[in-house]
Amino acid sequence: MTSLKRRLFVLLLAATGVIWLSAIAWISLGSRAELERVLDTRLQEAARMVHSLAGSAMTSTASAAVDATGYARQLSCQIWSLDGRLVGRSSGAPDGRLAADQDGFSDREVNGETWRVYTIVDRDKGVRVAVGDRLGLRDRLVRDLVAGMLAPILLVVPLLGVLIWAGLGRGLRPLEALAGEIAARDGEDMRPVPTEGAPREVRPLLSALNGLFGKVEAARRHERDVTAFAAHELRTPLAGLKTQAQVALAAPDAATRDGALRQILVSVDRTTRLTRQLLALARLEAMGAARPEGTIDAGAVLRDVVASLPLPAGTTVTVDPALDGLRVPAEREMLHLVLRNLHENAVEHMPAGGRIAWAPLPGGLGLAVEDEGPGIPDEELALVTRRFWRGRHRSASGTGLGLTIAEMAARRLGARLGFANRSDRSGLRCALAWS
Repeated sequence: MTSLKRRLFVLLLAATGVIWLSAIAWISLGSRAELERVLDTRLQEAARMVHSLAGSAMTSTASAAVDATGYARQLSCQIWSLDGRLVGRSSGAPDGRLAADQDGFSDREVNGETWRVYTIVDRDKGVRVAVGDRLGLRDRLVRDLVAGMLAPILLVVPLLGVLIWAGLGRGLRPLEALAGEIAARDGEDMRPVPTEGAPREVRPLLSALNGLFGKVEAARRHERDVTAFAAHELRTPLAGLKTQAQVALAAPDAATRDGALRQILVSVDRTTRLTRQLLALARLEAMGAARPEGTIDAGAVLRDVVASLPLPAGTTVTVDPALDGLRVPAEREMLHLVLRNLHENAVEHMPAGGRIAWAPLPGGLGLAVEDEGPGIPDEELALVTRRFWRGRHRSASGTGLGLTIAEMAARRLGARLGFANRSDRSGLRCALAWS
């Protein structure tokens, strides 16, 4: 059942029915006990009345006394002598013997019916007086009492159902109004839903919905910013490609044409790198945290990265042998992405003839890379992982995405990146560490 209104209606109606049936059962049991007590008292009083009127040998008087009680239609009375003779009885009394041998109450089977009997034994008068009524009659009285309570309930239940349905409709009206307001919005409207005047039970839902609207709006704004930045960054190399192609076509000599073609290659490389980084960024944003099933050799992954990237003339790379066999909890593709972007960043800012050095972190699980570039001003260190941010020492071919991608991939590996300027000389130190 998907309708909240129907579900609440059924639950409320069922709960009301269960409560009523429980109350009827309780009343039935209590009424039966009270009825037994009242009827037993009546039997006892009737028996004493008959006993007080009964003579030792006056059958007619006793019979008149029994009839005078007024209980002939419900009660039956017998008077027996102590020697076993029936002295008198009421008009509705059975033929079988009601009287017990001892005083007090007893249940007796007479002519196939169970009777509740009160017996008085008077040895001075020589009589045994018994007054009883059928237990079936008592059961019928209880059934009539319960039926009298059920009849109004059967009439009230439909009315109660109508009232419950109408009450639920009125109570759920704010929720329906909220659904109508949200349904009337277009896809661009991410304004928070007002919570003033909303029922207290609905406010947590509205707060969660407003939080979701805020997240969606932030994601859309972020997507627009990335698209705008990407379009801007791609425009420059594409414009350069077109210009250099026009130069090559119009070149008067081979040397000019070759220079233009080399610039086209540079622009293609830059565009390829930017496209690859944008795709990596989109993939990182779409995936969750990596869950490595074990550890991998960070040194082997690093050597694959170093071997796959070309270096400018005169630039050298050293990898500390201590990194060989260094195992870290990571997923290989994600770790390769982190190390590649850190290495590209170091190569990008390296002056001619510089050296890039990779080494393990002292006293911790991780590795670090140091370059001999210009470094980053201290006030800009906290900004280096912002998208498309290249800072004061801007590289001609940099995209401003390398460290952003490295930082996102490191987070998904459960690691962290740290950046600091070298203290021994000019350059930047990037550290990848696991806690």
